[in-house]
Amino acid sequence: MPAIVDFPTVVQEALTIFGDLFDTEPARRHFAEYLTGLIVAENKTVSGINREFALTTDQSCLNRWLTEVAWDVTALNDRRLTWLQQAPQTRYSVRGVIAIDNTLVTHEGKLIEDVGWFWDHADERHVIAHDYIISNYVCPSKAHYPIEWRRFKKRAACEAGTFKDHTELCIELIDDALKRGIPGAFTFDSYFTSAKVLNHIHSKQAAYVGDLKLNRKVVYTGQEQKLQEVARQIPWEAKKPIRVGHTRYWYFSKQMRIPDVGHPVRVVLFWRARDDHEASKALVSNRLGWEAIRMSLVYRHRWTGTETFHRDGKQQLGLGDCQVRSGEGQTRHVYLVSAA
Repeated sequence: MPAIVDFPTVVQEALTIFGDLFDTEPARRHFAEYLTGLIVAENKTVSGINREFALTTDQSCLNRWLTEVAWDVTALNDRRLTWLQQAPQTRYSVRGVIAIDNTLVTHEGKLIEDVGWFWDHADERHVIAHDYIISNYVCPSKAHYPIEWRRFKKRAACEAGTFKDHTELCIELIDDALKRGIPGAFTFDSYFTSAKVLNHIHSKQAAYVGDLKLNRKVVYTGQEQKLQEVARQIPWEAKKPIRVGHTRYWYFSKQMRIPDVGHPVRVVLFWRARDDHEASKALVSNRLGWEAIRMSLVYRHRWTGTETFHRDGKQQLGLGDCQVRSGEGQTRHVYLVSAA
């Protein structure tokens, strides 16, 4: 039974902030309907959202608004980020963190533009999905929200000369954040800790903290060797205690060089127990004066900034529920989820 007879207060407030981005009253109503559905509907497809309202038009009207009607999704995203700067808890800060990650948004339909078969590491199987790279902002207050998205498109589906790999899309998101003047350090997992990404961020005089694979080669004591080999050489007495959350680890920190990275870096190795020979994790930063605790605090926000949004977006706000075939409709859906 349709249950929604009016828009929630939070959506009515959103209409006062974003309403002028839409040319007509029906378009503004569809915007409010879609936001409401993303927040409260059980089925967050276009038809599922439409069925929740007691008084509404045919679902094809909402579908056309999402896929065909002219409105600027970039302006919506820019307005959202500007609006978030009005509140102290969501305002940009030099102590903020810009987290970058990718996430698979699974779909049922094989005819949706840009979908492909991707390996899902969580479920250990191939899934039909969109592969999105996301930049997300984490404030000192621990509030977090998405900044921008890029959708990966497989080479076979690209026109000649238009293919962009994950590294190029990551750099686009870095440049987008810098162009917006967003302060804070970048952080990402080992998938994005390539020499190209590290060199690019450093060339922009920005800070980063990345996860470093333990088989990555570094220059230590004048020799090029794998990081895990370096870890085995660190004496017991050189390891210092550090508490991350409720867990105590042991660490060793030193300035090193990484082949193909054009600047010196600080590497921190972590062990779960002081007498372990094998390190359990490594972080890298271009801020040579930062010690282990500062680097750990920045990197921890990768979880806050990306994993929690992936979870909330998929479980609560219908990030993967949209089944429209057009790429434009899918793009708009993602930005509307960000707004929700």
